[in-house]
Amino acid sequence: MSDIVEKTLTALPGLFLQNPPGGGSTAAKASFSSRLGGLIRGITALTSKHEEEKLIQQELSSLKVTVSAPTTTLKMMKECMVRLIYCEMLGYDASFGYIHAIKLAQQGNLFEKRVGYLAVSLFLHENHELLLLLVNTVVKDLQSTNLVEVCMALTIVSQIFPREMIPAVLPLIEDKLQHSKEIIRRKAVLALYKFHLIAPNQVQHIHIKFRKALCDRDVGVMAASLHIYLRMIKENSSGFKDLTGSFVTILKQVVGGKLPVDFSYHSVPAPWLQIQLLRILALLGKDDQRTSDLMYDVLDESLRRAELNHNVTYAILFECVHTVYSIYPKSELLEKAAKCIGKFVLSPKINLKYLGLKALTYVIQQDPSLALQHQMTIIECLDHPDPIIKRETLELLYRITNAQNITVIVHKMLEYLHQSKEEYIIVNLVGKIAELAEKYAPDNAWFIQTMNAVFSVGGDLIHPDIPNNFLRLLAEGFDDETEDQQLRLYAVQSYLSLLDVENVFYPQKFIQVMSWVLGEYSYLLDKDMPEVVINKLYKLLKNNSISSETKAWLIAALTKLTPQAHSSNMVEKLIQEFTISLDTCMRQHAFELKHLHENVELMKSLLPVDKSCEDMVVDASLSFLDSFVAEGLSQGAAPYKPHHQRQEEKLSQDKVLNFEPYGLSFSSSVFTGRQSPAGISLGSDVSGNSAETGLKETNSLKLEGIKKLWGKEGYLPKKESKIDETEVQAVPQEIVIMENVDQTVTKKDKSQGLTQSKEEKEKQVLASSLFVGLGSESTISLITEQLGSCLPVIEAESTKNFQHIVQLEKPCTEGILSGFVNYQMVDNHSVQLEFSVTLSLLDFIRPLKISTEDFGKLWLSFANDVKQNVKVPDSQAALPSALKTLQQKLRLHVVDVIGNEGLLACQLLPSIPCLLHCRVRADVLALWFRSSCSTLPDYLLYQCQKVMEGS
Repeated sequence: MSDIVEKTLTALPGLFLQNPPGGGSTAAKASFSSRLGGLIRGITALTSKHEEEKLIQQELSSLKVTVSAPTTTLKMMKECMVRLIYCEMLGYDASFGYIHAIKLAQQGNLFEKRVGYLAVSLFLHENHELLLLLVNTVVKDLQSTNLVEVCMALTIVSQIFPREMIPAVLPLIEDKLQHSKEIIRRKAVLALYKFHLIAPNQVQHIHIKFRKALCDRDVGVMAASLHIYLRMIKENSSGFKDLTGSFVTILKQVVGGKLPVDFSYHSVPAPWLQIQLLRILALLGKDDQRTSDLMYDVLDESLRRAELNHNVTYAILFECVHTVYSIYPKSELLEKAAKCIGKFVLSPKINLKYLGLKALTYVIQQDPSLALQHQMTIIECLDHPDPIIKRETLELLYRITNAQNITVIVHKMLEYLHQSKEEYIIVNLVGKIAELAEKYAPDNAWFIQTMNAVFSVGGDLIHPDIPNNFLRLLAEGFDDETEDQQLRLYAVQSYLSLLDVENVFYPQKFIQVMSWVLGEYSYLLDKDMPEVVINKLYKLLKNNSISSETKAWLIAALTKLTPQAHSSNMVEKLIQEFTISLDTCMRQHAFELKHLHENVELMKSLLPVDKSCEDMVVDASLSFLDSFVAEGLSQGAAPYKPHHQRQEEKLSQDKVLNFEPYGLSFSSSVFTGRQSPAGISLGSDVSGNSAETGLKETNSLKLEGIKKLWGKEGYLPKKESKIDETEVQAVPQEIVIMENVDQTVTKKDKSQGLTQSKEEKEKQVLASSLFVGLGSESTISLITEQLGSCLPVIEAESTKNFQHIVQLEKPCTEGILSGFVNYQMVDNHSVQLEFSVTLSLLDFIRPLKISTEDFGKLWLSFANDVKQNVKVPDSQAALPSALKTLQQKLRLHVVDVIGNEGLLACQLLPSIPCLLHCRVRADVLALWFRSSCSTLPDYLLYQCQKVMEGS
C-alpha cells in the first residue's frame, strides 16, 4: 500500500502543476508535493475515523482561510483546489471552495483553468445554482482558438451543464461537428449525446448531423455517435431501419480488423465498439425479417472470430447470442448460438457459468430445449457455493415454471429464501414466489401454505401489492363459488392453527392479512367459533409487539365479528380498555365500535357477511358536508387546497436541496403478452433492462439426429442400472416423468451407467420434476405417414368399406399419405395400384367450441404465441366478414365478438388447442395466436395469411 501512495505522490505534481516548457518551477512542485503529500500520508497513518475527521477539519479550516485571503494568487489557489478535491472525495463538505473553483476556471491561465474545470465537474451537479456562473466562461472558451480550451469547455458541457442554458451553447457545439481536429468533433458528439439525455427535444433538428458523424473518417467520432444512435433506436427503432446497412458495414470492418491497432484490446479489434453495434442490430432486427437478412453474415463472422480465451471475447460472444435470439430467427445461427451458451454453462469458471445462465435465462422462453440440454448442469448450480450462481439459477427456473413443475421450483426458492439474509434478495424472491403461486397453484392447500411461507419469511419487507393482491384474490374468487368457499375456509382454518402456536412472532403484514381473513370469513366455521376468534384477536391486541397500524386491522376485524357473536363480554371489555387508550387511532376505533354495539340491528346492516366485493354507493362529492363547510367558511376558516397546490406552495417557500436517498422502486412485470397476476415483478437480474425480456415468438432449434437420453421411463443411458423398488417408492407422487427430450451430451461408458450413484439418481429425479412440460414438441419437421396394413381378401364384384385413422404427430404445413393396393386378375396376374394423397394442416383442424370464460383461462395458461398484422382487401375490412372467412376456410369456431375484437378457437386433432384474438383496423387485420404447442401458431398464421390474401 505504501508503494502505491508513494507513486501517487510522485505523479500528482506533474499532473496538476505542469508549466509551459522552460518555465518549470521545482520549488512549486516541492511545495505542492509536501503539502498534499503530507495530508495523504497523515490520513493513511491514522487508525480511526474520529482522528481522520479531526485532521480533515483542521485542513479545511486552513484552506478556508487561504482561499478567502485577498493575497492568495491563482497559483496558490490551484494548489488549494487540489487539496479541496481530495477532502471532498473523502466525503467531507468543502462547499466554501465551490465559488473559488468557478473563479479559477474563469480567470486562470491554461493550467489553472484545467484544475478549475476539474474541480467544478467534481464539486457541482447539473442542477446546482452556481453552475449558471460558468455559462459565459464556457461560451467564451468554445469560441477560443486554443484547442485545449475548446476541449475543456466541451468536456465540462458533456459532464454537467444546466438544461436551461443548452440553447446558449448548442449552435457553437453544432459548428464544432465540422472542426478539422477529430478530438474536437468527438467531444462535440459526446456533448450532444449529453443534451439528448437531458433534453431530447432540443436536439431533434440535428439528426442529419448525427448521420454525418456516423460516417466520419475518424473512428473515435464514429464510435461516439453510436451512443446517440443506441439511445434513439431504443426509443423508436422503425425510424432508423435505413441505417442497418451502415451499421452492418461498420461491424464488418471492425470484425475484419480494418481499424488501427490502437483500437485493439488483447488482439481483439475494438471489442466495446463491437458490443455497441451488436446491441443496435438486435434492436433493429427484432421481428423484421428483411432487416435481419442483412445481419446474418456479419453475425456468423462475429461468432466465428470471437474464439480467443479472453474475458472481452466472452462479452462479445454473449452479445452475439443476445442479438441472434433477438432478431428474426435463422436456424444455422441459432444452432451456433446454442453451442456458445453450452460452452458458457459447462465452463468450470464461475464468471463464464454465470454468463451462460444469464444467456439461458434470456432465451429460455423461445427455446426450452436449451434448458433441457443442460438440465443436469442447472441442477448442480442449485447447490453451487457461489450465491450469485444460485440466484441466477433460480431466475432461470422462474422463467421455465409451469403448472407441472411449480411445486418443486417454489420449494427450491423457499429453501434459498430461508438461507438468505440480504434484503434485496428477500424482496425479489417473495415477489416471484407470490406471482408463481397465484398463476400455477395446484390446489387450495398448497396455495395457502405457500403464501403463509411468503408472509412469514418476507416479513415486513414485502411490497404492499403482494398482500393486497392476495386478499383481493380471496375476496373476488373464481367462477366456481364452491371452490372459492373451500379456499376461504382453508385460509381461516390455517390462520387459526397458526395463532394457536405459543411464543411465535409473526410479521406485522402477516398479522394484518390474518385479521382481515378472520374478520371476513370466520362465519364459514361453526356457529360457536366467532367467540373463539374474538378471543384470539383480543389476545393479539394485548401484545406489546403489535404496531399501531396492525392493531387498527385487528380491531376492524373484531368489529366485523361482533354481530356474529352470541356473547358480548369480550367486546365490552375491549371497548372499556381502548376507549381510554392514549393512541388516538385506537380510541377512535373503540368509540366507533361502542356506538355500533349499542344498536345491533344497525351493526348487522352496516357489516353484512361476505359483502367485501359488492359495489357501494358513495357520494364522492361529499355533498352532505356542504352546510358544515359553509358554516366554517363564514366563521373565517381557510378554504381547502388540493394536495398538489399545497406541495407547490411548500416547494416555493422552502428551496433547500433534498439529499434524502430514494427508496426501493418496484416496476410492473412484463411478460410476453400476459399480465402478472401478482401485479408486481421485483427486480430481475436478467439483463439490466426489463424490456429485454419481452421475447419474440419464433421457432426453436432444429435438433434432428441428436441422441435421445430421456424417455417416459426416465434417463435412458442409465436404464441398465437396476433401481430398488424401495427407492422407486420413495419418489414423491407429484413428480411427473418428463416426455421425450432431445439432448446433446457426450457418450459415456456403459460401466458408468451401471455404477450410478445415489446422488446422481436424486439429481435425475429432481431434473425430471423441474423440466417437466418442456418437451421437444417445438422441433419442426414434416411428417409423412406411411401406413402398413393388409386388407382382407374381397370377392369379385363385391364392395366393402375400410377406414383407417391418420393423425398428425407434430404440426407441419403438409404431409403425404401414400400406399398401394395389390389385387389379382382373373388370370392370376398380380396388379399393384399405387396412390398418394397430400394432406394439409387444415385437414386436421377442427372447431373448438368453448365459452368466453374458458377462452380466458386457456389464454393465460398458454405460453406460445405469435402476432402478425395482415393486410386485407376492402371486402374483408369489416370484422364480421373477416370472421366469416376464418370460420369457413380455417374451420375456426367464433367464441365471442366484443366490440371490434373477435375471439376464435380451434384444435389440431386429436387434442391440441389453439386460440386466436383478432382485431380489424382500416385495412389491417391484427392476429394474435396462442397455443400450448410452440409451432402450431406459426403454421396457422401462415394458413391465415394465405386465406386472407386469397379472399
